Amino acid sequence: MAEFSAARPCRILSLDGGGAKGFYTIGVLKGLEGLLGAPLHRHFDLVFGTSTGSIIAALVCLGCPIDEVHQLYRDHVVKVMGKWFPWTKSQALRELAAEVFGNRDFTAVQTNIGIVATRWNFETPIIFKTSVAQAHGDHGNFVPGFGCTIGDAVQASCSAYPFFRRKLIVTGDKQKILTADGGFCANNPTLYAIADATEAFKVPREHIRVVSVGVGEYPTPKRYLTLSHWFGYLFTVRLLQRVLEINTKSMDQLLHVLFKDIATVRISNKYTEPRMAADLFEADLDKLDQLYQRGRESFREYEPALKKLF
Repeated sequence: MAEFSAARPCRILSLDGGGAKGFYTIGVLKGLEGLLGAPLHRHFDLVFGTSTGSIIAALVCLGCPIDEVHQLYRDHVVKVMGKWFPWTKSQALRELAAEVFGNRDFTAVQTNIGIVATRWNFETPIIFKTSVAQAHGDHGNFVPGFGCTIGDAVQASCSAYPFFRRKLIVTGDKQKILTADGGFCANNPTLYAIADATEAFKVPREHIRVVSVGVGEYPTPKRYLTLSHWFGYLFTVRLLQRVLEINTKSMDQLLHVLFKDIATVRISNKYTEPRMAADLFEADLDKLDQLYQRGRESFREYEPALKKLF
């Protein structure tokens, strides 16, 4: 682990959950990669991600350029989100994980990562990490990613029950753990990432720099207000969306209360135009491209603050 100082701060990248709205996140990261002039894993000591943010975080930590991440999303997100049933969505997610991550485990990443999921039966977080330096106790038994593959961890983090099936993972010591979407416990994983930096890495707060990227906020799609025969299903979609948004804002509020002295740039703009209506299950590629473009615009808005941070 590097020695951190004012001249060499600990840099954290935190990526929210939000399903298909991760296109917005990718748009922001495209600008950030251009600003820094190199793949993002070279500039961040710790990358945390929840749900769709976990996919992006894993790809970043494996050294993928953002253009490659963007193309993978364009190729796969519609295939996953366009499915109607939990078992078909989960099958499409499995296929995505197999194609993108293969059998690679957490020894393959090039910087420290945290992938947030929910341990369903215990109603607690389960965070897949890279380095024993990130452990909060029990160092002698630490195993990167609990011995799971990156693909399994990402599926766990993205299993937005009841719209996806919950993911049963098997750890390196053969323990079976039922998991669900990380957004249930930390849709915005910034606090968890800062806890690793301050408590596990023992970095003084003044030597930490944080970039926290959300997925934006958008109006509810009108289709959810007009398809009355799908009312029960669609109401649940809207409820899940609201739960994740409340969770995100709660975490952001706590960040300002508990860590207001840590230099942080938070990027997640709100859009009220009806044409920007979108949710986490958006499957219209033209709309998703608009979210990406909004992310690019948001980067330009925050570019001066990011330059100052770096």
